This record gives sequence, structure tokens and C-alpha cells, in this order.
Amino acid sequence: MRVLHCPVNTAGIPWANSQALRRRGIESDLLVFNRYKLHPEADISLDRSGGLARQQLTQWRAFLKLLPRYDVFHFYSSVTLVPKSAQFRILHALGKKGVYQYLGSDIRGKTREQLAYGLKADAEIVSSWDAIRWVPDADVILPGIEVANIAPAVPSAEKKRPLIIHAPSSRRRKGTEHVVAAVEGLDADFRVVEGLTHDEAFELYREADIVVDQLNAGWYGVFAIECLALGKPVVTFLLDEAVRRTEEAYGVEVPVVSATAETLREQLRPLVDDAALRHRIGAASRAYAEQLHDIDKIAGELVALYERIRA
Repeated sequence: MRVLHCPVNTAGIPWANSQALRRRGIESDLLVFNRYKLHPEADISLDRSGGLARQQLTQWRAFLKLLPRYDVFHFYSSVTLVPKSAQFRILHALGKKGVYQYLGSDIRGKTREQLAYGLKADAEIVSSWDAIRWVPDADVILPGIEVANIAPAVPSAEKKRPLIIHAPSSRRRKGTEHVVAAVEGLDADFRVVEGLTHDEAFELYREADIVVDQLNAGWYGVFAIECLALGKPVVTFLLDEAVRRTEEAYGVEVPVVSATAETLREQLRPLVDDAALRHRIGAASRAYAEQLHDIDKIAGELVALYERIRA
């Protein structure tokens, strides 16, 4: 089986999926339109300089060149190689399969009618039991990372003054102003991590004792997953229904501390005051990441889905 992931590397998820599939003996590559600063990884990068017409010509040439080579085209963030109106019609005419994997803002808050383009795909994937509410008939496959390659750094049970970090990809979407207000006056150090490469940022995550993710979305993303794998207590806004469905689906207890803009300060205070509590939640966070977000387990779920739609 040959799989092409394209055309973005949002949060590094497509690259992680592709690399894990390779370890399973599947020919798997990632094509991107643009290389991101945080996640520049890709096998193929298109030169899309010029106006819209030139960009479309570049994309069509790439698609027609790659079409004979791959069996499954795995699209991310609702973006396709060529216009949606033609993408799946061409794939199906040639016996190829196409998959959409939605990663968050591409579907959040939209109606099924607005997302009807996904029905042309052979499968749709959402990345959490929160996102299933927008695409109820999708497969849930969680984002995976290389958990085994991340050395845990569980907070010390003895440290008196903790370091709180917050790493917003967008201050508005992550509720950064509320995070800054909530930590003011707490007996803790605080740092906002921005403008760094992924490797530089990751070393700062390792130093953290408490991590605040976001206060708006209702679930956590890859930044939080990386911090869970490091063994950090993570505070973010979680919807109760998504927590319930996750715990039922995987037989786990979600260790993430849920908070809103209004409750963040009161949720942070016990973590700031109690180093032993930070240590216990951090250890549970690591175990949770190993069980739910290990990329090699996720790759097995992707293979099963590919085999199902090709049967």
C-alpha cells in the first residue's frame, strides 16, 4: 500500500503519521504547499510562487504526476491538492481512495451542511471525541506523537516555586489575556513561549512544572499532548461530554485539569501550592500519553482504516 499525506503539516501530525506508517512497511510520503517554522518536515514541497493561476497549475501538475504512484491520498485540515469539486471524482475514477482528517479549526463550530464536502471522501477522521459533534459519522483517531522518544520530566515533589508556561499559537484563540490575568499574584514563575522553533520551545516545556494550554476550544491539541508525554500537569478547557466519551472509549481517566477563563485561577492555586499534587498528576499524564497518543498505536488504526476503505 502506498499513501500520500498532503498538503499541510499542521502541528506535525501528518509527518508523524507518515513516519510511523513507514515503520510498518508502508510506502508513505508527505507533500506540503508550505513548510511551517514549527514543523518544516516534508518529503515534497511545492514551489507555489506567483498568482492563483500559477499556484493551481503547480498543484495540478504535482497531482497528475503523483496520481499513478499512490493508492490512498490522505488530506488534512480540509485542504486538497486540487479543487474539492474535482479531487475525489478523479481519485475514484482511477480506483484510488481519499481520506479527510480534520484537525480542529477547519470544522469547529460548522454545521454538517457546511462540511458536506467531506461526504465525497472514502473516510473522514476527527482527532478527538470533542470534534465528533461536528462530523458525527467520522472515525475518531487521536493525534499521535513519538512518546517513546520523549524522556519524561515529571515535576519534582519537593520544588517550592513552580514554573507555569503557556505557548499560544494564537493569543486570541488560546485565551492568553485570561491566562496572564489568572497567574498574576500566584507564588509561581510564569513564561509565555512564542517565536521559537519547535526544538527550542520543547526544551522550555521540559522545564515547566505546570502547563496552561487554551481556554476556548473544548479539547487539547498537540502542544498539550507533548506536555502530557513529558509528564506535566496540563490545564485547559475541556467539555464534560468529550471527557466522558473519551474515558468510556479507552477505559481511562483523563488527567488533564479543566478550567475556563473564570475558573483558571482557582484551578491553578492547588497546583501552585502542592508540589506532590503536581508530581502525581504529572505521572498520570505520562501514562495517559503512552496509552492514548503513542504514534505507533495510532498508525495501526490508520492501517486498519485504509484496509477497510480499500476492501
